[in-house]
Amino acid sequence: MNSQQTELLKKSSSSRFMGMGKILDWERTPIGIKGKTENGFFQLSIFDQSIIRVQASLLDEFNPNPYSVVMEPNEAPFEVSESNDFLILKTSEIQAKVDSQKFAVSFFDKTGNLLNQDDSLGISWIGTEVSCYKKVQEDEKFIGLGEKTGNLNRAGNAYTNWNTDYFAYGTGDDPLYMSIPFYIGVHQKGAYGIFFDNTHKSVFNFGASTNRFIYFSAEDGEMDYYFIHEKVVGGIISKYTELTGKMQLPPKWSLGFQQCRYSYYPDSEVKTLAQTFRDKDMPADVIYLDIHHMEAYKVFTFDSIKFSDPKSLITYLKSKGFRVVVIMDPGIKTEKGYLPYEEGKEKDLFVKYPDGAEYQAQVWPGWCAFPDFTKEETRTWWAEKMAFYTEAGVDGFWTDMNEPASWGQHTPNLIEFDFEGDVSSHRKARNIYGMQMARSAQEGAVWNKKEERPFVLTRSGFSGIQRYAAAWTGDNVASEEHMLAGIRLVNSLGLSGVAFAGYDVGGFAGEASKSLFARWMSIGAFTPLYRAHSMINSNDAEPWAFGEEVEEISRNYMKLRYRLLPTIYSKFHSSAQTGLPINASLAISNPLDSKIYLSAYQNQYMFCDSFLVAPVESTKEITKVYLPKGSWYYLFSDEKYAGEKEIYQDCPLNYLPVFVKAGSIFSMQSDVSNTEEMHDGILRIHLYAQDEGESHFTHYEDDGKTFDYQDGAFFKRELIYQAEESKLSLEKASGKQKSSFNKVRVYLHGFNTDLIFVNGESQALSTEDYAFLGKLTEFDPLPEHDHPYHEISSLKFVEFEHLPEKIELSGLF
Repeated sequence: MNSQQTELLKKSSSSRFMGMGKILDWERTPIGIKGKTENGFFQLSIFDQSIIRVQASLLDEFNPNPYSVVMEPNEAPFEVSESNDFLILKTSEIQAKVDSQKFAVSFFDKTGNLLNQDDSLGISWIGTEVSCYKKVQEDEKFIGLGEKTGNLNRAGNAYTNWNTDYFAYGTGDDPLYMSIPFYIGVHQKGAYGIFFDNTHKSVFNFGASTNRFIYFSAEDGEMDYYFIHEKVVGGIISKYTELTGKMQLPPKWSLGFQQCRYSYYPDSEVKTLAQTFRDKDMPADVIYLDIHHMEAYKVFTFDSIKFSDPKSLITYLKSKGFRVVVIMDPGIKTEKGYLPYEEGKEKDLFVKYPDGAEYQAQVWPGWCAFPDFTKEETRTWWAEKMAFYTEAGVDGFWTDMNEPASWGQHTPNLIEFDFEGDVSSHRKARNIYGMQMARSAQEGAVWNKKEERPFVLTRSGFSGIQRYAAAWTGDNVASEEHMLAGIRLVNSLGLSGVAFAGYDVGGFAGEASKSLFARWMSIGAFTPLYRAHSMINSNDAEPWAFGEEVEEISRNYMKLRYRLLPTIYSKFHSSAQTGLPINASLAISNPLDSKIYLSAYQNQYMFCDSFLVAPVESTKEITKVYLPKGSWYYLFSDEKYAGEKEIYQDCPLNYLPVFVKAGSIFSMQSDVSNTEEMHDGILRIHLYAQDEGESHFTHYEDDGKTFDYQDGAFFKRELIYQAEESKLSLEKASGKQKSSFNKVRVYLHGFNTDLIFVNGESQALSTEDYAFLGKLTEFDPLPEHDHPYHEISSLKFVEFEHLPEKIELSGLF
């Protein structure tokens, strides 16, 4: 350490503000510039034309997070110039202008519009705390930041990133289980994203207790952030997921309905559960085994009494079309003779104190040691141990309590983690611990079942978690407020790169009312992860446990979910390519529309690009809905509405307000009881008329479970609707696999034509009375208790052979 660095460390130990100071010298690098200032060192790097990385440190070296960023700088061309006390770094899309007198950075788009600008305080330290202060642009809104409660627009609030086990959290409480320090700023001159890649406890303050600036800070480490700009918000999300990775295409069974409880036991109860789904004609694919499947809550065990023959149980469940997911907690009971503990201790795989002693804390099994998932040897060992489950037939893995959680909720900060050979304290490692456990689970699933895609569900994570696992929003509460808060959490996760996410339908803590459960089941059908979960020592909370009416409503939406699986699976494939969410906040497509940020409408979202879902409490019979720009059809009746308007919509318990955007194309199949069951062979395409413009839908199929699709074993074709030409084109299919559908039926919503042309040959249209949801039984004969029922009368359709060659439908007026 040289004398300048020693002096800087002395300054940084002060409790006073210390900025970067004036730039003393700089030089160009192959990917940007670097240099030193009066009080620190800096580096700006071009990752591609739309991404600039900013690093600042007190030392002449940088110590980046090894876990989140997977993208390498792509050697994009750039220019560097110096003029009037400014350094300018420019690509074809953005430019960074650095004030050399105080190291303050401003970012502009290629036409010179100011996107984001440091306050004059810039990057600074107070002791070890490092911060970056930013000016607020006119009418700027802030969205994203992952699993955060509160409003869609984060302005005026502050948030902490510190992964926290928080049972029955409040709808405004913070922090929660997962930390994703990435947000998007939106204003009239453009949009941008900032990912602060620091794993220490961090704070994002978007104007709480100050009207001068917003800032993000970490209690230690370096300033290391990525500035991202694209023309549209969706492009920013895609770029962020290029940086931190995209989700892998999950197995199709994980998109079906999933049933969980803390806990189902013994094995006879699990069998009864599976049989009841089939007896009641309720489609479902997954049953979870929570901690009571274990012997004394010890991971990698089955209770010898409650689950005496797990292989036989799982074989039975598979015969009924169910996959099995088991919970895995990180705590390893410190019990002599318990093999996982003995092995971990012998191999030196557990988290330790600085003096080498083993760290222990209490969790479900009692006193436990904790595997150090920041160590490659530990991840490999964990993967090997998972053979215990896969040999029994287990299909998926649920990593819980991985913040890491322990009784007392106050993990000592001095415990140490390997951190890939850079030994670090709990302060630095906590936020990525859950992500690395999920990584271990995914690697273990693939290790032990190389031919099948893994499914991992995690409670905790950090930026990049989408590469390894789906996420759920933890121990929520059975209340109307929590139902709506969960929607905002999932939408915010989607804004932050985590496309595969969901919540505990029905609420984990407490007990849902009949109406609440019914409404939650309807909303859950339009959510990436569709899982019901409830807590021990509470009333039964399966879809049939709330009476006949709720059972029928639940069945209706479960069946609708399964009929929509061709669309949902196609969207998951697209999302795995683009990083865009399945649940898309309206801020993605309408970021400058002030109405979407109002509390009355901020919960609304687009599902699979076509469906505008307007969640509403179960206590309401009518609600206000905001329809953004465009034209919209009420899904259940085809009633058409102009956009950019607020409407009143009836929302009886059996009809969730759902609208379809004009021009939309989506696909459906016949009823099935699980994703392995074969449909009737007819692909049902729904097309919605619009006055002008062009819309696209990519239909995608593969075997739903293996990696063969990576070698071309898929069926994919693009559908293009051109309104002005009155034409729908099913483009020539690609891929080595045949479609599972031998016929196509195209339903025409909002069209007046009676005759169309299929590849130039005229064909008369057929009609049917069509309902997306079944009619409910009138259990009470009194007329005032009748349930509303929507049916689209005489809906026109055409049916033809599903050939891989291009098929063109014309004359669509």
